Amino acid sequence: MAFLIVNPRSGENGTGEELLRAAAGREIECHVLRRGDDAAELARRADADVLGVAGGDGSLAAVAAVAIERDLPFVCVPAGRRNHFARDAGLDRRDPVAALAAFRGVERRIDIGRVNGRVFLNNVSLGLYADLVQRREHHRGRGEALAGLRALPRLARERHRLQARFDSETLRARILVVANNAYEVSLYTLGRRSSLEEGRLHLYAADGWLPTRWAERSGRQLRLELGRPVVLAAADGEPLTLRSPLEFECLPRALRLLVPGTGK
Repeated sequence: MAFLIVNPRSGENGTGEELLRAAAGREIECHVLRRGDDAAELARRADADVLGVAGGDGSLAAVAAVAIERDLPFVCVPAGRRNHFARDAGLDRRDPVAALAAFRGVERRIDIGRVNGRVFLNNVSLGLYADLVQRREHHRGRGEALAGLRALPRLARERHRLQARFDSETLRARILVVANNAYEVSLYTLGRRSSLEEGRLHLYAADGWLPTRWAERSGRQLRLELGRPVVLAAADGEPLTLRSPLEFECLPRALRLLVPGTGK
């Protein structure tokens, strides 16, 4: 049985009736998340031979972790706001219905990252990016619109710099990002990944609110020691609290990703 978890809060890109009708036509069982539902537990209990998620980047990792636990294929249906993972996997982010073809598609083995045992598919950020995500969620919890924009004035005044020990090196930065595989790095931002099967983590550090230069380190495993016991972070765009030290590892080709047709 194919089982698809639909997150209606991820965005307006195809999480409505059209997607549900198309899934029913393909004999895919859908569960639309309600308040209080635990997506990982639903995936763990599902009598399924394929697990999928319709949502954005923040919706994917918990179910992907269960797919790895159960050694089941995983399907990403891009139905969120940004869908960076879907983009890097070669999916058409504008057409979530077309992504349903992956349930009978081609399997790719791709890498996943873990930090202190928690799975991430894209990256984990610390510093100003993480602060933006944390404050965005705070404002959303209070029902305020334009949550991300409301957080920006606070960040513009932020002068605090992270200090992290990596191997024998001390990194001082306002932004730290640990990525699952290498990103294209431009002057101001991280772009896309050319590979999801490189088998390495990449650490990017920048000392500026709008960074103009990134320092880069890489490895199969990375250990960061922060100067505080608890660190606010963001994993795949979702807020997260981690305890230092942060133990990162790449699990090469651990996820059985299904993609439509011949894939990427």
